[in-house]
Amino acid sequence: MSERPPQYLKLKRHILRHITNGDWPPLSRVPSENELVSKFGISRMTVNRAMRELADAGIVTRAQGAGTFVAERKAESAMFEVRSIRDEIISRGQKHTVEILIRELVSARPVTARQFALPTGAKLYHSRLLHQADDEPLQLEDRFVNPVCAPDYLEIDFYKEIPHQYLMRTAPLQRIEHAIEAEAASKRLARLLAVEPGSPLLTLTRRTWSHDHVASYVRLSYPAGKFRFVGAFNAGDFKTS
Repeated sequence: MSERPPQYLKLKRHILRHITNGDWPPLSRVPSENELVSKFGISRMTVNRAMRELADAGIVTRAQGAGTFVAERKAESAMFEVRSIRDEIISRGQKHTVEILIRELVSARPVTARQFALPTGAKLYHSRLLHQADDEPLQLEDRFVNPVCAPDYLEIDFYKEIPHQYLMRTAPLQRIEHAIEAEAASKRLARLLAVEPGSPLLTLTRRTWSHDHVASYVRLSYPAGKFRFVGAFNAGDFKTS
């Protein structure tokens, strides 16, 4: 005969069921500890454990003095795919909009030139776009592009075709390099991404090659509370030393 699940686990399942069924949508208030103690006839300690574990898993958020709320759903990006931010936002049932902040021809500074294996001062295209989900900032895209691989880059209407889509069409992928890090939002990034200075950000830097040239070097910044990267791969894909 199997053991009965502990009370805190039964409560977690009850809350999760309401969230996954859509009874309690994102940002809605979860019943208070007092309400749950009264409804289930369990101790405050049991309720607190269930809530703490749900909060640690990112399913609910707890605000002292305000209560517990269903966490806002985060966008997901596959680390080992090159996906369009527009597709990711639309797949969540949200509206994608883009704001063009910079579009220019620049002389590469030493650090940027090295990313392309080009001499300092080489000409590169530079764009900076702010991608929004339902009019809220989700991604700041700061991109440099090699004119050899994408000669018409600055002529593209980014409202209709974002850089990702244009480059996938124009500069077929040969190789990709990713790096992911966490950082604190500077005042400039905080203003653009509508977060407080010092808030955690997730930053992905990516280089792509096409026809034996580095085609693009991009830095993508996301508010950590609204985005996460996910990935899956087979053990057979890796060699052990």
